[in-house]
Amino acid sequence: QQPAVLFTARTSRRTPLWGRGSGCAFTVSPASADPKTRKQALKLDRAGWTTAERAEIANHQQNGSWELIDRSDVPPDRQLVRLIWVYKTKRSGNLKARLCVQGCAQVAGIDYHQTFCSTLRATSLRVLAALAARNRLAMRRWDFVAAYLQGELEPGEVVYCRAPPGYETLGSDGHARVCKVVKPIYGMAQAGRRWQRSLFPWLRQWGFSQCSTDPCVFTAERKINNRVQRLIVGCYVDDLFTLYSDDGPGSLYESFTSDLASRWNVEDEGPVSDLLNVDISRDADHVLLRQQTYIAHLVNTYLPDGVPSTFHKNHAPASDELPKLVNDALAAKAKGLPPPTDLRSAY
Repeated sequence: QQPAVLFTARTSRRTPLWGRGSGCAFTVSPASADPKTRKQALKLDRAGWTTAERAEIANHQQNGSWELIDRSDVPPDRQLVRLIWVYKTKRSGNLKARLCVQGCAQVAGIDYHQTFCSTLRATSLRVLAALAARNRLAMRRWDFVAAYLQGELEPGEVVYCRAPPGYETLGSDGHARVCKVVKPIYGMAQAGRRWQRSLFPWLRQWGFSQCSTDPCVFTAERKINNRVQRLIVGCYVDDLFTLYSDDGPGSLYESFTSDLASRWNVEDEGPVSDLLNVDISRDADHVLLRQQTYIAHLVNTYLPDGVPSTFHKNHAPASDELPKLVNDALAAKAKGLPPPTDLRSAY
């Protein structure tokens, strides 16, 4: 387990928090009870999950994600791809039902061509946290509502899908109608790339400079009222991790978020509390990164009944003596001596 990481305003040095408990100890919360199938969802909370499903269908209808056509209108050389429901309870407690394409059934060269899209690196997150601590930048998170639905497919790019489970209608040929998908939907092999190809050009056009080492990091700087204001944006799929020096009326941040809300369907989620499975907390001079929640999730998933009674100390991946042995080996190497023979036994 990696220790928690602390960034300070004075040095921005990465400081392991061994022994403080936040990185090495954790409490186990109940495992997620999100349904895996629609049948389970309707059995657990029919009203709640049905409302979430209808909200998702409304998003697609408003977005014009597909056209309903008769089964007989599907070209004979195209196969139908399933649409599936994915259910999740968000940290706010709201129920979210997401309609996804079963992308593994898409055919390369027919249903899609290129699929690569970049995402914010974990190292970039740590660098941004260090910058926020060193320069006392505010950190805030923005979420794109149904982000992939706001992208655009390439001209002529079409995917044919079965109707959403539970919302099938009959066509004039007596068969269930088919969705002719004309805009990106979650699960599509090319959906992430299409969304990114919509968002990134807009950010550059707005005035951001794209980082050469991580294409998901954008920076902007502008002098306003004789003061240089800075704005940094990290993009992780449908989340924007924003760092800014000023947020008053007429500020660079205020101008950006106003244009952002005008162009895209977004929600301000407030100060950043987590990203990339990393819990983020801060005070005036420090930014603390830790993975307490993620570790608890792993424990709930793989050790739901606690540590097995058959577990012994010698089952640990390394000896408690390992740090000392490594230091001894490094010291021996500096003197041109062979490493201690007991180093191998530490693994």
